[in-house]
Amino acid sequence: MALTISNNGAVQTASYYLDKNQRALQSSIKKLASGKKIVDASADPGTLSVAMKVKASINRLAGAQNNVQNGIGFLEVQDGLLDTAGKIVMRMSELKGFASQDPMKGETDIESYNNEFKDLQLQLYAISGLDFNGMSIFANHISDGNGGDTGVRATYGGTKDEDHTLDIYTSTKGSAGTKVSIHKSLLLSALTLNMASSGGVANVTNGGQYDTSANGTGLGAAAHTIALASETQSTAMDLDEVSAGVFEKAIENVVFLRAQTGAGMSRLSFAAESMKSQETNMRSALGRIEDVDIAEESANLAKYSILMQASAAMVAQANSTSQVALLLLQQ
Repeated sequence: MALTISNNGAVQTASYYLDKNQRALQSSIKKLASGKKIVDASADPGTLSVAMKVKASINRLAGAQNNVQNGIGFLEVQDGLLDTAGKIVMRMSELKGFASQDPMKGETDIESYNNEFKDLQLQLYAISGLDFNGMSIFANHISDGNGGDTGVRATYGGTKDEDHTLDIYTSTKGSAGTKVSIHKSLLLSALTLNMASSGGVANVTNGGQYDTSANGTGLGAAAHTIALASETQSTAMDLDEVSAGVFEKAIENVVFLRAQTGAGMSRLSFAAESMKSQETNMRSALGRIEDVDIAEESANLAKYSILMQASAAMVAQANSTSQVALLLLQQ
């Protein structure tokens, strides 16, 4: 084999492998430093695309979980206020008994009960107007769904602020996916009743939430409306205008609303549990797609580190052949 100095093939070959091993070593360092298999799009564009889509789904799912938790919070606040409203109605019933069944009470005593009864009506109305972060907790807008005012329904075709149904989306697809619908409780409707001439009591709403009459046959022509919630003192009723059956029916209605609220919380809790499980599984899938195998990559790091040092040594060795030609020229 001829000895040349113009072109040194051994140096070129050794340099090629030195560059190749250096790039492989740098890739291993990047993977171990980032913890990811794919550190740039050129490595595996298809897998990188899948990983990004899964990440986006996880982020959307996390947002949906926040919405569900907010929905549970809304219903918890609503249930707490319904509990208070039920206690107020029971206190009203108690005041009715104090004012009408105790022969030792004088007119002044009865008037004090009556004043408290009126104040409690104002408090019930105030509770019905409370909001949760700017959104009304209870359905206070009256409509029959067709522009009339014959009752309060669970759904309303008016503006967003007047809508009685709240849709909470429980998937990564937003409005195109699954949802849980919760309702603002019809507190004013539950506290507004009809008193028939026969003494029967019924809820005034025609929204299908409550019985239409005490005996299921409908109200008589002489029925009149009784509202246990009043906006002003002047419109509040006196104790002698209300019978004991009104309180019983009102409490029954409030209990129904609490049951409806509890059902909504149960549905949202199941949705939250399902979404958390889904997120956990999706994160596991994402880990299998993009997380680097530390043991394998550590072995690669050691291998390429040794190969790079060996390549560098061979480049130096190949360069030394030119020294042989120099020795020949010196003879």
